[in-house]
Parts: sequence; structure tokens; C-alpha cells
Amino acid sequence: MLTFLDRLRYTIYSMNPLDISDEQFQDLIDTALGELPKQQTDNLKNVAILFADEPTSEQRERLRLHPGQSLYGLYEGTPLAFRQGNGTLYPDRITLFKLPILGSSSDLRVVKAQIKHTLWHEIGHYYGLDHDKIHGIEANWK
Repeated sequence: MLTFLDRLRYTIYSMNPLDISDEQFQDLIDTALGELPKQQTDNLKNVAILFADEPTSEQRERLRLHPGQSLYGLYEGTPLAFRQGNGTLYPDRITLFKLPILGSSSDLRVVKAQIKHTLWHEIGHYYGLDHDKIHGIEANWK
């Protein structure tokens, strides 16, 4: 059963004129990954890069998201900087959330930029970087 806030989010997302299929969205993720600097992507190991329409209720609860608060992406795993040589059995996960990205974008150019920015942001968390360092590295690309 959908809550009031779920219905509100659905209404807001459905008002957006951008209609991108799942296949197109995946292609945009693949393109963004290919456009990121190789020094940032070559060392990705055992990381699944996925997308979902929006965060699950469990993810929203774990992150303590406020009702109506959007999330474009999420890194789930143990950052490399904190592994201390311990391997992981399961892959880390980077999930991009399609509906919030589309809902905040005015056109395809903005969607592409937001996917690339969000993907890099979550990869930065994989490396154990804080937000300032993530934004600093990204600023040097421009």
C-alpha cells in the first residue's frame, strides 16, 4: 500500500516530460562511466553499478531520509580506505536512482550531467573520499 508521500513522489516524478526507457538510462550510465577519468575507474574492483527507480524503504530508513527528500545515488559497501586488506565476498554496490534524476532534470543534457556527477560521487565513496575531496577532484576535470 502506497503512503501519502509515496503517492506524492510518484505524482511529482510522473509530471516530468522526460521519458527515458530503462535501456536508455543504462546506456547513459555506461557512457558516463566511459567518460570518467581512467585513473578513477581503472581500479574499481568487485563493484556492481546498478540503477533502480528510487531508494527502497529500507535504504530510506537506514539513511534517515526525510519524507520527500530525494536521493540520486547510493554506495553500499566497505570503502577501500577502510578494508585493511580484508577482501569482500559480495560486490560493493553503486545504485543510481532513475526517477529522482529524471524528476530534477529539465532535458537530456542535464540528465547526462547528473548521471555522470552522481556516478563519480558514489565512486568517490567507494575510494573512501569525503564530499570535499570528491568535489575537489571533479572540479579539476572541468
